[in-house]
Amino acid sequence: MNLRRTATAITALIGTGALITACATGTSEPSDVSGTTESTTAEYSNIAVDELASQVLADNDATTILDDSDWDAANATAIDLDDESGTVEITEAGTYQLSGSLEGQVIVSAAEDATVALILDGVAISSDAGPAIYIQSADDVALLLADGSSNTVSDEGSSESTEENAAIASEADLTIAAAGEGTGTLTVTGTVEDGISSDDDLAITGGNITVTAVDEGLRGKDSFAMTGGEATVTAGGDGIKSNNDEDETRGYINLAGGTITVTSDGDAISAETDVVLTGATVSVVSGGGSSQEAAEDVSAKGVKGSAIVVLAGGSLAVDAADDAVHSNGEVHVVGGDLTLASADDGIHADLLLEIAGGAVDVTESYEGLEAAVIEITGGDTNIVASDDGINASSGTSATSMDPMAAEDGVSLTMAGGTVTIDAGGDGFDSNGTALVSGGTLVINGPLDGGNGALDSASGVEVTGGTLIAVGSAGMAESPNSESSQGWVAATASGTAGSTIELLDANGTSLIEWEASKDFATVVISTSDIVTGESYVLSVDGTETEVTAGEALAGGMGGGPMGGGQGDFAPGRDGN
Repeated sequence: MNLRRTATAITALIGTGALITACATGTSEPSDVSGTTESTTAEYSNIAVDELASQVLADNDATTILDDSDWDAANATAIDLDDESGTVEITEAGTYQLSGSLEGQVIVSAAEDATVALILDGVAISSDAGPAIYIQSADDVALLLADGSSNTVSDEGSSESTEENAAIASEADLTIAAAGEGTGTLTVTGTVEDGISSDDDLAITGGNITVTAVDEGLRGKDSFAMTGGEATVTAGGDGIKSNNDEDETRGYINLAGGTITVTSDGDAISAETDVVLTGATVSVVSGGGSSQEAAEDVSAKGVKGSAIVVLAGGSLAVDAADDAVHSNGEVHVVGGDLTLASADDGIHADLLLEIAGGAVDVTESYEGLEAAVIEITGGDTNIVASDDGINASSGTSATSMDPMAAEDGVSLTMAGGTVTIDAGGDGFDSNGTALVSGGTLVINGPLDGGNGALDSASGVEVTGGTLIAVGSAGMAESPNSESSQGWVAATASGTAGSTIELLDANGTSLIEWEASKDFATVVISTSDIVTGESYVLSVDGTETEVTAGEALAGGMGGGPMGGGQGDFAPGRDGN
């Protein structure tokens, strides 16, 4: 699925309310064989959510990952650095075991079709003339960490001293792996610019790696993949990056296993195209965290995939000064555990945001979820936002002739799963259409009268599911006249901890719930409510008689006048 190839078409179709995506068949195997790039457009509903991650990966050029069949540790050539200075050059394919210290460079300059494996067994390599380990030429190279070994690699000098500004730099595909049980360690310090950088693929399959860099920590230009091991990155720029902007099948990040910890001044994880998380344990802090405000000219996002982000498994914890998860295209959450804190958006997509599974906990945000089209069909989502909890907006302003006009192609749909919102602004907000057709939606809305628990330019239509919304009275909105499921709305005040209960005419309790903040209005919709019938709404025992289908008095009453134009923030740096 390559949004970068079809972005213009998708944008045009979004404007008419249509959703498209691209799908490819097959799976991505870790080899040096290019994956197929053929794709076809199809309705999004035709793509199974459990196939999204594999489809996105299959549509990219596969990452080259070496394994133990690619080297011969038992017959490795021993190289004792023995406190040397100068250059150690390796020109032939094969496996080499390095030990000792070197003030200089280890350079691999083998044939373009050569596979070279370097076993690091207690090395200390430092260079002031460029990369300490420099792969100038080869096909594939592996850095193997011997069991029980401690290895350090660092560069010094200035960025003008060499074209390759990383402590470990490679112009070939590079795999970092464990030689044995995975107890070896590698500590890399990039004092010039980057820590570990490959102009092709960079993969980590094992070992314990610590990287500290002035600029980027780990960079695989064509792709970065992690399937195992531990990586701890501290970076003055981006933490983990893939930045090929010339090939639409490259520039992606695949996090399939292992443990990743990133602290970065820039983006923690940044891909020119796609980010796919299927099994790794990821914890990142970007830009100083959510207590900070990123500078206007700095991107300090937690996870950024400019085309597609698919979160399908594993766990992700983000503390970001910018968006916690961001895409200029689409974000799909189909599995895994997400804990997100952001000074801006919890999850932001310019075009499409889908939550179909997993657990999403937005613990702090300006806006919790934001995109032009938002579809929630599953999962368990909790949102805390100082402004809107969920905001569907295209980023275009309404015309001055009709400032309340609905935006074409903008929609917010709740069809399944569970969503709980605590919003300082609007709770469930769409600048276009809004639909609740399934699942459970609980909204603890605003305290001020300038926002509402429900807010939609076209009114909120309710056809199924369970809806409980409490908030202030000034801009309170009821479900619109298109709603086929019954609902009640009442002006009824309570405080945090108040018990809200709805009873039918026979005194049977239909729903009971405890509010988490103060409120002045209540809206409830369930399949048990019948339009036109009378009900009793009780707040801490104080009863109010309501008739199903009658809008709030003094509120916006649903419909086209019920929603304002929510703010849309594509990120401080616009990408």
